[in-house]
Amino acid sequence: MKQAILNLLFSLVAFSMAYGIALLTGLALIQQVVLIAFLIQWILFIPAFYFQTEKFYDLTGSATYLFIVIYISYQSNVAININIGSILLASCIILWAIRLGSFLFTRIHKAGEDKRFSSIKPSPTKFFMAWTFQGMWVSICSMCALTAIASKNGVVQNGVFYIGMLVFIFGFLVEIIADWQKSSFRKNPTNKNQFIAQGLWSYSRHPNYFGEITLWLGISIMSFSSLSSWQYITLISPVFTYILLVYISGVRILEIAGMEKWGHLDSYQQYVRRTPSLFPFSNLFKNIH
Repeated sequence: MKQAILNLLFSLVAFSMAYGIALLTGLALIQQVVLIAFLIQWILFIPAFYFQTEKFYDLTGSATYLFIVIYISYQSNVAININIGSILLASCIILWAIRLGSFLFTRIHKAGEDKRFSSIKPSPTKFFMAWTFQGMWVSICSMCALTAIASKNGVVQNGVFYIGMLVFIFGFLVEIIADWQKSSFRKNPTNKNQFIAQGLWSYSRHPNYFGEITLWLGISIMSFSSLSSWQYITLISPVFTYILLVYISGVRILEIAGMEKWGHLDSYQQYVRRTPSLFPFSNLFKNIH
């Protein structure tokens, strides 16, 4: 009972954080889409819990990104006013969401299950919390871009905007290449139960997450010049992504699993020592220091 109450409390905090940031933007449209993002998760939690499945969890997250970006763009008359900056910014998120959503959806159907949810699905409050956290993830990560698109004059195109686009493209390509390399590695029967330490994975133990953080940094930079006053708080997007991937899910969970699976191998211990956890070449700075 105590744990259930805590789960619901964490869910409330997650919603309050996202909606609180939306309130600070001063834009009713942003507050509206944040509510929509959470409602989508809460509605789909019902069949997910009833059928005890997480197979459309990631797909729902990506679809929510698509819906709210398209909705904001439509409500802001991006196409009518022909704001190229708004169109480009929206297109970056749409492209990323389609790619990631289809990749994760295909992966989970091939695997049959997402082991992260094994102990979560049976508990209604834990599973509800997971869906609520996804609403927070969608809202906070995209809010700087949504705010920029919904601003009075739309997205400002300047040097900062195009620097951000280059950062986004770089991060997006790193994520795609890293995922492709790992998928190709796993398809090879000779690599069964082996860890990948080649390609981008020889520079970072989690290059896909490095790419993810980088691309959201790019989105924030693209949005920067279109924000004002309290709206700058929405630039928390890449920081939030970093905290989420490093300390809550992603890196933390995979590092523990990796040690459990390959920690007894000298080759894995050597790989961990010589390869940065996230940022490529960061070990060089440690050595210099």
